[in-house]
Amino acid sequence: MTRKISVSHLCDIAPLSTDDITTILDRASFFKQALKNQSVPRTLDHKVVLTLFTENSTRTRNSFEMAALRLGANLMNWDEKISSAQKGETFSDTLRYLNGYHPDAIVIRHHEYNAPNYVAGLVDCPVINAGDSYREHPTQALLDAFTIRESKGRLEGVKVAIIGDLAHSRVAGSNVPLLTKMGATVHLIAPKNLQPQKTPDGVTLFETLEDGLPGCDVVMTLRIQKERMDASAVPNDTSYFHAYGLTQSHLALAKPDAIVMHPGPMNRGVEIADDVADDPRQSVIFQQGANGVPVRMAVLDLLVGQK
Repeated sequence: MTRKISVSHLCDIAPLSTDDITTILDRASFFKQALKNQSVPRTLDHKVVLTLFTENSTRTRNSFEMAALRLGANLMNWDEKISSAQKGETFSDTLRYLNGYHPDAIVIRHHEYNAPNYVAGLVDCPVINAGDSYREHPTQALLDAFTIRESKGRLEGVKVAIIGDLAHSRVAGSNVPLLTKMGATVHLIAPKNLQPQKTPDGVTLFETLEDGLPGCDVVMTLRIQKERMDASAVPNDTSYFHAYGLTQSHLALAKPDAIVMHPGPMNRGVEIADDVADDPRQSVIFQQGANGVPVRMAVLDLLVGQK
């Protein structure tokens, strides 16, 4: 059965309908089972996926590449450090040349705010945002939602706490609109200097874990984005861990069956304790990371493989 979503690119969460999100998550469930059964349909045979990453990445880049390869695609990579960008070529000229090679999809991570939408306006294939600046990271939000639904059986009515550097987090920038759109309740917890400039609609902002964690089904913690901050604004690691680090005592404030999530990379001993990150009963962090492959398979399949 052919499934479709209403968008041609995946640059942001806002254009996705609830039906689109459900379709992606359902398709990801199909691919997760197909991977387990070694029965993955090669829906991207003879397709070429171009990756453009101007920021470091482990989970996102490798899971996108694994997803494309599992679906039968070929990969091409543009590396800014060894490209003609080093000779003064503009990014728009680079894109026009690359578009002339007719890739079937572009997966982009870029340090410039809203770069994926800019790229989508210059090329003739689907563009998938793998994280731009501190703005959005839509496939991370999708795999987080997939993990929550897998663990809790639903998204509607689930209470999710997101702790940490909310001011500079593209993960929060995509998770908040996706989760609230799907009927979840979101608690944002951060010290004042790491809170978002504007509290998004449909969420509640807290300054302490003691106020924000009670009743939560999901506890997601984020690292401090030191690379996006002035050095004087970076909190002391020890004092931050004492107030906002996810320890067993802090986790006990949430529901007894709450799951622990983290998009990675983890800074152990800063935003999360070792025994919480590795808790076999409540932590789903590594399951969450592994879910990046079937979720990104679903996105590639729905944008590229269904044509």
